[in-house]
Amino acid sequence: MGAVDILLVVGAGLLAGTINAVVGSGSLITFPTLLALGYPPVVANVSNTIGLVPGSISGAIGYRDKLAGQARTIARLAPWCAGGAVVGGLLLLALPDAVFEGIVIALVALALLLVIIQPRLTRRLRERGGVARHARWMLPGGLFATSMYGGYFGAAQGVLFMAVLGILLTDDLQQANAVKNVLAAIVNGAAAVLFIIASEPDWAVAGLLAGGSIVGGQIGALAGKRLPPLALRLVIIAIAITAIARVASR
Repeated sequence: MGAVDILLVVGAGLLAGTINAVVGSGSLITFPTLLALGYPPVVANVSNTIGLVPGSISGAIGYRDKLAGQARTIARLAPWCAGGAVVGGLLLLALPDAVFEGIVIALVALALLLVIIQPRLTRRLRERGGVARHARWMLPGGLFATSMYGGYFGAAQGVLFMAVLGILLTDDLQQANAVKNVLAAIVNGAAAVLFIIASEPDWAVAGLLAGGSIVGGQIGALAGKRLPPLALRLVIIAIAITAIARVASR
């Protein structure tokens, strides 16, 4: 790997870590970068997942002041996220890419719609006393499905997380984003453990991505916490639309 390639990978990791802390979809930068540098898709995918774990942790640490009172909720949801990530990772190793590529756009488009209508939907559910009742079974199931997707590919999983958490957990987007960062770190970490055991990542790539994403996670946390709710929602929508366009062009 030459000096230019090293700079490209580190730079992609930094941008991905920043975007992941704010919303998600950093893999839409790193994964195509690795493909452009000539890495096989599966190697690029597993190396990318492993390399972005430190960045996810960095982003979660940067949002720690927004996690007050969420420890029990995160502990309750963590097994569902870890389990979904492992299932998704196993599917990545066992199935051809075409199996999931057909539904990626539909999933991200659904998440985009849910983010847009989340305030009205949450308000109506609360008027009918339905949030707590539905959250008991919909929240674990929704997070398991999102985590399964995250373990398989992960691009725009942050948008999916924000849609589920925003509707069923809290209408405070900053708090939801903080919880999202912790759960995304769990998903990426669980998938990374599986890939370390069952596949052959490129450790040089993973290390360079890790270094860049750690710095990016801190930058993203600082920037994301300063965004007002409407601005954060608009950023989520913009990233979701970009994700749909990028995946559709693959």
